[in-house]
Amino acid sequence: MKIQYKSILLLTMTVALACVYTACTEDDDLANKGEPSIMYIRITDPASSDSLLTSGFQNNLVAIIGKNLQDAQEVWFNDRKANLSPTYITSSTILITIPAQIPITVTNNLTIVFANGSTLEHHFVVEISEPEIVSMKSEHVRTGDVATIRGNFFYEPLTVTFTGGVTGEIVSLEETILEVVVPEGAQPGPITITTNFGEVQSDFWFRDDRNIFISSDPFTGWWNADYVVTSPGVGDPPSINGNYIRVRKVIAAWAWTEIAGGPASAMGPISKNIPDDAILNPADYNFKFEVNTVLPYNNNVIKFNMGILAEFNDEYQWLPPYDTKGEWQTVVIPFEEIAAKLNIETVSPGGYWTRILMHGPGELNADISFDNFRVVPKIIK
Repeated sequence: MKIQYKSILLLTMTVALACVYTACTEDDDLANKGEPSIMYIRITDPASSDSLLTSGFQNNLVAIIGKNLQDAQEVWFNDRKANLSPTYITSSTILITIPAQIPITVTNNLTIVFANGSTLEHHFVVEISEPEIVSMKSEHVRTGDVATIRGNFFYEPLTVTFTGGVTGEIVSLEETILEVVVPEGAQPGPITITTNFGEVQSDFWFRDDRNIFISSDPFTGWWNADYVVTSPGVGDPPSINGNYIRVRKVIAAWAWTEIAGGPASAMGPISKNIPDDAILNPADYNFKFEVNTVLPYNNNVIKFNMGILAEFNDEYQWLPPYDTKGEWQTVVIPFEEIAAKLNIETVSPGGYWTRILMHGPGELNADISFDNFRVVPKIIK
């Protein structure tokens, strides 16, 4: 019996020691003894996994690399909380997008909050982006009226400076859109937006007067001089750059309705205004014009010819619907789309055939105005 008792005791002690040893071993083997830690932050491209970061820009996706990160509940950059998805959390990695909102209190720290309430901080600087200008609702706005600018990273304090060196009064400001009163002295050219985080100049021109190839100042061409508005009256859209074209009539389905244009000989010197470089490198240019729909453009088809040597009836089609609700807006069409449709490829020193035509399915009760048909560079070089 003593032998049996000693055997049982020995076995029990062995099991207990084994358990203690196992527990100690598991605790020793657990990374950083179970405590969360951040080793480094890097970009997410596997091909650049050795590119370590100490700072990053808004909206950039980054990877936090560390140990025991699986219980992360929140991630903060300065005082801005990032969107954290459980799908992108493992014990060694957290994939996270740096918040777009600018911080109010800058700590230059990244903070992780865990399920047990503990926190972990790591030095990381959020680089605030300089403003970005994308477009204007209308590139032609009268002095004293409100211009709408679209873009990104519009942060107060902010100034809008027009060519001519004058600044406009900001009447509304959001991160991606702002409204500014056009000041006296604003001239054709780029606009400049300045914040505490940088300064940027637009690639487009405000009041762009470059390369206009169909104009009403004065009217030239074969068709419909009576569409030209020279002195806007009650009920007419306001003038934004001298005279403009207004088509106000019912246009039947498939009725052939020329609005403006003609051969180079009828259009005069203006027919030469499409740049040679646009003909040779159309991907570097945009076709632009201003439009104002008092009634919606919701039927029929508006067709454009430009940059060609003679009449061509397979025009580029600008399809409905489009409705500016009685305001002037700038339409932007990549010129390469038009060049491909019209087979534009030959420079003509003597000028080009042009035409704006309405011809398509569906009756249109038209009240639509146009101005400033132009081909201009996409980027200021």
